[in-house]
Amino acid sequence: MKKKLKLKKRVVIIPLVFLILIFLMVGVYGYSLKSVSKTSDVVTFIVKSGTSKKGIVDDLKTAGLIKSKYALLIYLYFNNDIKLQAGKYELDRNMGAIDILNKISSGNVLIDTISLTFVEGKTISDLIKLLSDKLNKDESDVKAVIENKEFIKELIEKYDFLTDEVLNGNIYYALEGYLYPDTYTVKEDASIESIITTMLDNTKNKLASLDFSNTNYTMHEILTMASIVELEGANENDRASFAQVIYKRLELGMTLGMDTTTYYAVQKKRNEGLTIADLNMVNPYNTRTTNNTMAGKLPVGPIGNPSLSAIKAVLNPSDTNYIYFVANTCTGETFFNETYENHLAKSRELKSICATN
Repeated sequence: MKKKLKLKKRVVIIPLVFLILIFLMVGVYGYSLKSVSKTSDVVTFIVKSGTSKKGIVDDLKTAGLIKSKYALLIYLYFNNDIKLQAGKYELDRNMGAIDILNKISSGNVLIDTISLTFVEGKTISDLIKLLSDKLNKDESDVKAVIENKEFIKELIEKYDFLTDEVLNGNIYYALEGYLYPDTYTVKEDASIESIITTMLDNTKNKLASLDFSNTNYTMHEILTMASIVELEGANENDRASFAQVIYKRLELGMTLGMDTTTYYAVQKKRNEGLTIADLNMVNPYNTRTTNNTMAGKLPVGPIGNPSLSAIKAVLNPSDTNYIYFVANTCTGETFFNETYENHLAKSRELKSICATN
């Protein structure tokens, strides 16, 4: 009889022990999936592309965002349909492990924005470096997009102000002069194509505010002139006068004779200086060349990206008949003249003044 009672007790105790163990395990498992903190502590967590679920869980544990990686791996094993997406996430240590997984699986990524300031008169080469630095991309990759002929053709189809003129084989960069200088806020993962499109949208809006009804020049020619005016003219009055000089020289069949076009032709910075060889180089951008090939001609395309002010100056040149100009290298002031004799006299005067100062 005693043996039967002992056997019955064992039969009751063993399942009870198992039940207790199961409850303990469930409790430990549930506890392991709870948040690591009751107070808020926001952490930026990055899921790299191609990382396995185990790798992501390991990273969560290392970042101190979960109590137990084993509990979370068990959860993922029984919920293997959960897809964890790459990206940057803003997670809080007061979030439970399952809430963290739900956020990562939702793809609700944290996308930072960056500010890009493209200055008036700067070139596509400057833009390539800017985008490379800000977006952490190779310059060659940025350049490849900007030079992509198929991309350019798509843009020509999209924007009325872009024409086949930009496809001229002598042009260094098809979009030179068309990307409006401004400060742009873009997502840090933005594509180069989307940034270029955003800049062109801005150009479209700026051009829409102007009146082109009184000009016989194409948009390409206007932007080419404006790009020169941008670099030559320091203020509103000078810009209008520079625009007038350009028109007058074209009318008279003269070369524009402007150093800014030579700098662009030889791809030099303004502080590098020009050699005689640079000035005489035969190039469709160089209006200083002496062999008459550029007489009465504009450069083949813009030499930078002009501001609205420079474009307005081209559309509204000063009511003068200037042909020549010379700058006071000491003060930066520009003097315009109608005759070569007066131009030479002013040049000698300024040279003498700067020499004595």
